[in-house]
Amino acid sequence: MTEKKAEDGRADLCDSAVRLGLYANIFLALLKTVAGILGHSSGLLADGINSTSDVVYYVAVMVFMRLARKPPDEEHPYGHSQFETIGALVVGAFVLTTGVAIFWDSINKGYDLYAHGAAAAEVRAFTLWAAAATVALKVWLAARTRAIGRETGNPAVSALAADHANDIMAAAAAGTGIVFARAGHAWVDPLAGAVVAVFILRTGFGILKDSSMELMDAVPGGRLDAAIRAVLGEVKGVTAVEEIASHRFGPYYMVNATVCVDGGISVSEGDAIATAAERAVLKRMDFVKKIYIHYHPAGRPCGPRRGRRRV
Repeated sequence: MTEKKAEDGRADLCDSAVRLGLYANIFLALLKTVAGILGHSSGLLADGINSTSDVVYYVAVMVFMRLARKPPDEEHPYGHSQFETIGALVVGAFVLTTGVAIFWDSINKGYDLYAHGAAAAEVRAFTLWAAAATVALKVWLAARTRAIGRETGNPAVSALAADHANDIMAAAAAGTGIVFARAGHAWVDPLAGAVVAVFILRTGFGILKDSSMELMDAVPGGRLDAAIRAVLGEVKGVTAVEEIASHRFGPYYMVNATVCVDGGISVSEGDAIATAAERAVLKRMDFVKKIYIHYHPAGRPCGPRRGRRRV
């Protein structure tokens, strides 16, 4: 029951992060798009389009997060948590697509102003207030969502936090373009739109890289290995820890470990030591979902056909 409550609490936190972002982006998409059109600001309009795309992929993330909560079945014995990472991939793909579209449109507008002397309408003052409001709201959202991402270990929520931080830079770039455009440098406004697109592209590539590494089962790193070794080394009967193999599955880790025990003990005693080792890791490390212990006599080489693997 305690584990079920913990899962429910994690789900509620993740849902709150997505809902906050969704509602905020609906508001900002309307605000910046309307203000960008009426106020003649290419940079702010580009940022408004960015927020509009945010609304679309926030809905997609909500769908994937619900799929991730499906219970384990015969085909997916570890559950469906990887849907969270797939949701992060969707976020990254949307971010990249939006960045390319905004960059291309901004470059076209800037070139028309610079090369052909196209007339530029005066950028209105209220567009600057819209950019400032975006920065303020996104600073709060980025901090809140990043905290939830770290607490829950949800890669999709962490991807949304990165996108909020990206939006801060994008809105700041749009605001800079507005200031220069009102000072008579009209070409700076579409340039700001291009800068916004660069920030968007950078964030999109980062999200895709991180989520792809998780799906490709990248090794978590030496810190996790050392922590598991430390816990196993404290278990009575474990004389040495030889190998640790870990991989991530959603917000959790699955671990396979090889330990050495006294070769003179019975199989039952070895099994008791392995069980105690498993329980010690699961108790001390909340982020380890399952651990399988392979044990063999100390001083003898280990291998897949020696000793006993607990599965």
